[in-house]
Amino acid sequence: MLHEFLALHRVELIDRCRQSVAKRDSPAVTAGELDHGIPLFLDQLIKTLMVEQTAPLLESRQVSSLLREDGKHAHSELGDRAAQHGAELMRRGFTVEQVVHDYGDLCQAITNLAFETSEPVQVEEFRTLNRCLDDAIAMAVTEFNYQRDFVVAEKQVQALNVQIGCFAHELRNYLNTVTLALYVIKDGDLGLSGATGAVLDRALVGMRALIDRSLTEVRMTAGLPPHHGLFALADFIQELKLSAALEAQVKKCVLVVPGVDPHLAVDADRDLLLSAVGNLLQNAFKFTHPGTEVVLSAYAVADRILIEVEDHGDGLPAGEAEKMFQPFTQGGADKSGLGLGLSICQRSVTANGGILSVKNKSSAGCIFTIDLPRHALLTDGKV
Repeated sequence: MLHEFLALHRVELIDRCRQSVAKRDSPAVTAGELDHGIPLFLDQLIKTLMVEQTAPLLESRQVSSLLREDGKHAHSELGDRAAQHGAELMRRGFTVEQVVHDYGDLCQAITNLAFETSEPVQVEEFRTLNRCLDDAIAMAVTEFNYQRDFVVAEKQVQALNVQIGCFAHELRNYLNTVTLALYVIKDGDLGLSGATGAVLDRALVGMRALIDRSLTEVRMTAGLPPHHGLFALADFIQELKLSAALEAQVKKCVLVVPGVDPHLAVDADRDLLLSAVGNLLQNAFKFTHPGTEVVLSAYAVADRILIEVEDHGDGLPAGEAEKMFQPFTQGGADKSGLGLGLSICQRSVTANGGILSVKNKSSAGCIFTIDLPRHALLTDGKV
């Protein structure tokens, strides 16, 4: 009988499964992985085959079950073991494909060994084997996916909590600065043009940048489609110049904006592109040395439009360019902010069909470049 054959060759079957797992491209196989899966399943299979030969059918279903009328598996010992196996492999870093392969390996090992030893297998025994394998795979995969989804959801919640916490902490700092500055101005009858007014300006600029960046992040994360439209590049750069002038004054830098060809145009989501270039300018003001220039330029090269933001900071350390667009990455000594600006910027540029790149200058500082398709205005300067 098949259950006697499996019991007699139990050790060899497990060893064959272990060899099959070792040949696959998977994490290192440990005794614990197989101990929590295939041997226990094999024992349940032997027990099922034996019970079906010697006991009422209902008793065998307590070991391994058929599908219920609602399409779900009834509770059984085999199902419990398979679920434990699926959860164990997920915790050990295996994939759902490897969960399925484990049971396939055992089926293959049983088939090969039975053929090699000329062991006769009855039709009903073979049906029981297939049923148990189907049930075990279904339960193991279900539990694997459940545990995986739980882990993924937990990581997402943790990441969201970190992001919200950082945002609230930074916003509170700005708000506290604004409150104190206003208190000093009111209490001391000071004007807004002095040092205290400059502190107030810096805090308000920081709050505006933080909120704008966060709103763009929400929009990008939600997957809202870009609202493309054709607009004049010169007007776009002029709008950025006006909004960045105050930040340049607060940071004690010089903002330089060369003239832009009035015939050039961009077909993009204006708000997303404003956010992207605005983030690059904020980054430049953050790292450029006091008294130096931050240059915002826009021009055409062949069929492309390049928008560049150049600073006079310390430049990028070796290897920094490859990782600086990752979320929560901050380079340089100034660690203020959330480390999300450049990540959001890259996503905004990509959503507009552009390319964002960065390079060190031969002198101090670096240049961020947004590369977009070129468009043109009519001769009268209208879109």
